[in-house]
Amino acid sequence: MSTLVKPHGGGDLKPLLLEDDALAAELARAKDLPKVNVSSRESGDIVMMGIGGFTPLDGFMTRTDWEGVCDGMKMANGLFWPIPITLSTDEVTARGINEGDDVALADSGSGEILATMQVTEKYSIDKAHECMMVYKTTDEEHPGVKMVMAQGEVNLAGPIKVLSQGGFPEQYGDQFMTPAQTRAEFEKRGWNTIACFQTRNPMHRSHEYLAKIAIETLDGVLIHSLLGKLKPGDIPADVRSNAIGTLIDKYFSDNTVIQAGYPLDMRYAGPREALLHAVFRQNYGCSHQIVGRDHAGVGDYYGPFDAHHIFDEIPAGSLETRPLKIDWTFWCNKCDGMASMKTCPHEGPDRILLSGTKLRKALSEGEEVSDKFSRPEVLEILRAYYGSLKDEDKVEIKMSGHSAK
Repeated sequence: MSTLVKPHGGGDLKPLLLEDDALAAELARAKDLPKVNVSSRESGDIVMMGIGGFTPLDGFMTRTDWEGVCDGMKMANGLFWPIPITLSTDEVTARGINEGDDVALADSGSGEILATMQVTEKYSIDKAHECMMVYKTTDEEHPGVKMVMAQGEVNLAGPIKVLSQGGFPEQYGDQFMTPAQTRAEFEKRGWNTIACFQTRNPMHRSHEYLAKIAIETLDGVLIHSLLGKLKPGDIPADVRSNAIGTLIDKYFSDNTVIQAGYPLDMRYAGPREALLHAVFRQNYGCSHQIVGRDHAGVGDYYGPFDAHHIFDEIPAGSLETRPLKIDWTFWCNKCDGMASMKTCPHEGPDRILLSGTKLRKALSEGEEVSDKFSRPEVLEILRAYYGSLKDEDKVEIKMSGHSAK
């Protein structure tokens, strides 16, 4: 019997991706169904449901689910869930669909049919209300708010059958791992306690330090990189993966780290997204999630440790995966090493405070970056990437650090 944490909801993994004859038959049927185009965010959600990452969801949420998740982080059936997983369309498309109809869900970029869906409900929502509850703001400079406000006026609810993994296995190879695969790998290695490190950036010295703190007390760390859509100025997944892989090879002991990726877009929902990360990391088999400063935040919409506090505010038993809360970390010249606010007594100029925003800005402007900030081998990869950019792309990167309040 597995000693890993159980999937969310307490049952087995629930991947919705069809296989073999069932897949071929549904793909053929889907060609004749009315088509609904889905956004990049929705495509990622479909793929995540397909691989079991959103266990135990069976499709897109109803209005009652949406309301319960927004207002109390709980679906109509009582399941803890921190962010609505919904699908929307425009009013014209919605008028052509009746409740009970089956539709094909096609990626708006590639046109690929990702899933079929039985529409059980059509409903409208108060977008501003969702934004205030989930993102704590209605400011459309916030990239998550911008996504919600730009979505269609009608939500479609219902169970889905997933037909594709959205090209992620082909693009990312072995790095794209399903929850079943990470669980199998953990068990193969004899790991019982695993911390997940969430990242959308290459890892600088502070990130490395966080992972090593976890390794000191747990069996291993899953460095879990977002492979979906980012905001302008963020570093592409292939560059990030190369930099992280190099860091693991050069600076971590064998059999302590696995690098993998998952297919979602960032929502930049700060504390609520930290909880969503913990939900699906439980499905991936992680007993702990590292939660550092400003987890999944953007700009200054959230306090630096709001994502710590929210884990103390949810009902007991909501999650098996527990937060590994770590204070702000930095290089201290007087300590001559990495430290945190809890361990270092020194202040001001002795501390080199690290952030992905600072690193992106320095590299885009061709500034020197200390090896106390990032490992030389990582910097070499990132400098090559920034050196390949056009001037207008570098301007966009500089501006991205100031685009959100």
